[in-house]
Amino acid sequence: MADGLNRVTLIGYLGQDAQLRYTAAGQGVLNFRMATSESFVDKEGEVQERTEWHSVVLWGKRGEALGKYLAKGGRVCVEGRLQTRRWEAADGSTRYTTEIVATNMLMLGRSRSEGYDDAPPPSDDDAPPKGY
Repeated sequence: MADGLNRVTLIGYLGQDAQLRYTAAGQGVLNFRMATSESFVDKEGEVQERTEWHSVVLWGKRGEALGKYLAKGGRVCVEGRLQTRRWEAADGSTRYTTEIVATNMLMLGRSRSEGYDDAPPPSDDDAPPKGY
């Protein structure tokens, strides 16, 4: 049995068009950034919104296929795991980045550029069941 669980599920919007590249061995790797937002009420009773940005990597044939369709503003659901990479920068300093290595991804609807902003906000009927 594993000692831990590393699983992430995010629903959000693409902040840029997805970028498809290939490794030297010819394997496809799709990269994109996505935003997730939450609203909360602060101490003064004002509604605030907080946005988090996530780097996502999708390997192989699935990434190659989806790369054609993932455009800025598109709404997606990503499932995967967190992974932190380390590298040495040109100035000799050690840098780190944490990204989601996607194992599954769903496109959830029209992009904002196709008029999604004009759609009504999601209702409680769109929320996942309790205990999800």
